[in-house]
Amino acid sequence: MLDDSIKAQYTTTIGIECHVQLKTKTKLFSAVGNDAREAPPNTLVSHIDFGFPGALPVLNEAALRLAVKAAFALGTEPERYSKFDRKHYFYPDLPKGYQISQFDQPIIGKGSLAVLVNGEAKIIGITRAHMEEDAGKSTHPAGRDYSLVDLNRAGTPLLEIVSEPDMHTSAEAKAYAQELYLLMRYADVSDANLYYGNMRFDVNVSVSKTDELGTRTETKNLNSFKSVEKSIEFEVDRQIRQLESGEAIVQETRGWDDDKQATFSQRSKENADDYRYMPDPDIPPVVLTEDYIDEIRRTMPVMPAEWRQRLAAIGLDVTQIETLIEANIELPDEKYLVLLEKILDDGALARQIANWLVNIDIPLIKTEHPTVKIARQNLYVNVAELVANGKLSSTNAKAIITELLLSKTLPENLTDYAAEAGYIQESDEAAIEEIVRQVLTDNQKAADDVARGEMKAIGFLVGQVMKESRGKANPALAQDLIKKILNLK
Repeated sequence: MLDDSIKAQYTTTIGIECHVQLKTKTKLFSAVGNDAREAPPNTLVSHIDFGFPGALPVLNEAALRLAVKAAFALGTEPERYSKFDRKHYFYPDLPKGYQISQFDQPIIGKGSLAVLVNGEAKIIGITRAHMEEDAGKSTHPAGRDYSLVDLNRAGTPLLEIVSEPDMHTSAEAKAYAQELYLLMRYADVSDANLYYGNMRFDVNVSVSKTDELGTRTETKNLNSFKSVEKSIEFEVDRQIRQLESGEAIVQETRGWDDDKQATFSQRSKENADDYRYMPDPDIPPVVLTEDYIDEIRRTMPVMPAEWRQRLAAIGLDVTQIETLIEANIELPDEKYLVLLEKILDDGALARQIANWLVNIDIPLIKTEHPTVKIARQNLYVNVAELVANGKLSSTNAKAIITELLLSKTLPENLTDYAAEAGYIQESDEAAIEEIVRQVLTDNQKAADDVARGEMKAIGFLVGQVMKESRGKANPALAQDLIKKILNLK
C-alpha cells in the first residue's frame, strides 16, 4: 500500500476518451445492419468494410442526426461545417489500412457537463466529439498460433467524446463516465450498453509534483464504471511508485485485467503524426443549415440536469433524485418521470408519490417483477387522496400499493377495495376512545410520563393503540384522544 503522505505530494490529472456507438439501423457508410451482438462472425459486412477497390462510402444521415443530438446533450451546438479524414494504421481488423474519422474539423466542438462528487458540483470540459467508424475485432484463441478476424463491427458508427484533463480523482472520473452514460441514454443517441461495448472508455492518467503535466498512459477499452475507477487508482499508484524509485514513465497504451485488478502494457503510444491524417476524398464536407439544427433541437427531451432542478424544487433529496433519474432508463417501460411530470404543479402530491416510487415501486420492480403494466398515476393519486382524507395510514398505503403492483391489476373502486381488504382507518371517535382508555390502563407508567409532559412516550402509546386496533385506528385521532384523556388539551 502506497503511503498517503507520498501520494499527497503528487497531482493526478485525468482525461477520458469515450467511444459511443450511435443508435442506427445500419453502419456509418454502408447499408449493412448495425447490431452485431448475436450475429455470426463476418455476416454483417459489405464490400466497403473489406476495403475492396472502387468501394465508395456514403454517410448515414441518421448517424449525423444523432451526433447533432449529442452536441445538445453535451451543453453545446454542432459545428455548421465539419469533414471526414483518413486515419492510417495497419491492423488485420482494418482491411482498408485506414479508419474514416474526423481530425481537425469535428462535428462537435467544446462543451461541458456537470457532475456531483461528494456533494460538490464540478464542471468537466469537453474538448471535442467526432464521428468515426469502428474497426473489426481480432481474437486470439488460447494455445493457437493464429488469430481470427471478425469484421461485423467494422464500419459501426461511433461518436468519440474527448474530455478536457479536468479530473483529478478516480471518483470524479467515475462520476463523469456515469453522467456521460445518462446523457447519451436520455438524448436517445445510443443504447450505451457497456456489456456489449456500446460505450467504451479510454482513460489517460498522469501524475506530477509540479504544475507541469507528467507523462501520461492510456488504459483502453474499459467497459464499466468500476473499471474506470479502479484502473485509475491502480495506475496512479503504479506511476508514483515508479517515479519514487527513480524510473521514468513511458507514454504507452495499457490494458486492464479485471481479474487481477491491474493495468498491463500493450504498446507504445502513437502520436497524431503517426496516423498521417488526410481529408477523405470520397466523402464531401458536412454543412448543416440552421433549419436542420433547430428542427433537431426541438426534438430534444428533458435532460438529467433539468430533471434534477425540477425534482429538487418539489423537495426531493439528492439520493431520491438520482434514483428516479437512473430508474427512468434502467426501467423504461415504467415511465416514472412521465408520471411525475403530469403532477409537478402540485408539489406536495408529486413529492409524496415520488417517495412511494423510490421506496416501494422501484425496489419492487428491480427485485421481483421486471414489468408492471398498470395505470400507475391512477393508483398513486387515489392512494394519496385516501391518505389525505385520513382513511389510509402510511403503513397501509405502502401495503396496498405493494399488493396492487404485485397483482398487476387495479380495482374499479380503490376505496371499496381498501375497505374490503381491511386497510381503511377507523375514525369513529367513540370506538377509538375505548381502545385508547384500555391502552392507558395497561400502560400506566407511559401514561404517567405523558401526563407529566414527557411527550416521547406518546409515540409508544399511539403504537399500542394501532396494535390493538390491528392498524385500523387513525393515529392522529388516537394521539388527540390520549392528550384529551390525560388533560393535556
